[in-house]
Amino acid sequence: MDIIPVIGEELAQSFVTMAPALYTDDPHYIRPFDSDVHQVFNPSANPRHHTGGCARWLLRDDTGRYIGRIAAFYSNQTFERDEFPVGGCGFFECIDNKQAANLLFDTAKEWLQEKGILAMDGPINFGNRERWWGLLVNGFHPPCYCCNYNPPYYQRLFEQYGFQLYFRQFTYRREIATKLSSKVGEKAMNTLQDAGYTFSHIQRNKLDKAAEDFCTVYNEAWARHEGVGPMSLESARKLMQSMKPIIDPKIIWFAYYRGTPVAFWVNIPDVNQLIVKYMDGKLTTWGKLRFAWNRWRKQCKTMFGIVFGVAPDHQRKGVEAALIVAATKVVQDPSQVRYEDIQMNWIGDFNPKMMNVARYIGGTIYKTHHTYRYLFDRTKPFERHPIL
Repeated sequence: MDIIPVIGEELAQSFVTMAPALYTDDPHYIRPFDSDVHQVFNPSANPRHHTGGCARWLLRDDTGRYIGRIAAFYSNQTFERDEFPVGGCGFFECIDNKQAANLLFDTAKEWLQEKGILAMDGPINFGNRERWWGLLVNGFHPPCYCCNYNPPYYQRLFEQYGFQLYFRQFTYRREIATKLSSKVGEKAMNTLQDAGYTFSHIQRNKLDKAAEDFCTVYNEAWARHEGVGPMSLESARKLMQSMKPIIDPKIIWFAYYRGTPVAFWVNIPDVNQLIVKYMDGKLTTWGKLRFAWNRWRKQCKTMFGIVFGVAPDHQRKGVEAALIVAATKVVQDPSQVRYEDIQMNWIGDFNPKMMNVARYIGGTIYKTHHTYRYLFDRTKPFERHPIL
């Protein structure tokens, strides 16, 4: 077996195209868009390259067939929040072979060690946590857009190498038509009656305002968490513009207090259902037409919850319940939207508050991913992710 550094466009494309062959007999696998993977490793598209670095490798067998891949990366920004320098590995794919997997993991580890890194998390993304994060270990259902999906044997390969569980990630699901618990309504009542609070979904013709409001709440509610940095207004605007083709304004909601944004609940249609699973990795002109047709016919049945957050000064005041109640009045109205279920993007077991919110609104665990950590110094005591 040979390890090949990914250098140049041809090998970069092979890095993307080698994976589908591993899933030939898996009916739930959905090949991601090639472009979504390429963008992670494109310095012009991914700002993480400005504060760190990454490398990729392919594993080739004696016949010349690619049988595995891995990427390794680090960001100097995370060093400020970690006790010691921690890098990551991700985009791991491999045949069911311990020797092959170990060779890939060793290559990533050695590259990170050369950069002064002392531990490796994986499988994670060289970017934000809402994409390509964690190893699927339970609930092998079709993946939502830009979510990791893998064979069950990957868990054995990671754990045999010595990766240890750093935290669990739960994807919750609920049927849209199911009525909210009366407890939610009771908790929301006082907030809904407070004239200072208002709730509304975004407007398609006011995406700049949506980006500004998102940036405000994100930096209040999320940027203080470990591994999550502050977001600039420019980044928020780019994010909103990148989502523009798939945005359904009626499922992106904000709470305001006296005109200031204090909470959000951001959902998108599951693009994998609308188009990705039909496209074999490439968005063609025909694919764009099919996407438009499916969206017009409201063929997507799943809302994918990307992020939910409440500014600290407004927590424990019923704002989260009131925001959910206000949004549900629209989401459960079939004359306005026609989704059948919602999958809430992963919630870490280090965040019991958000787990309680998911259960509170009737969600049950649908998928479980693991984020692992591998300490290069095996004598160092291992610690799980701290509870928020």
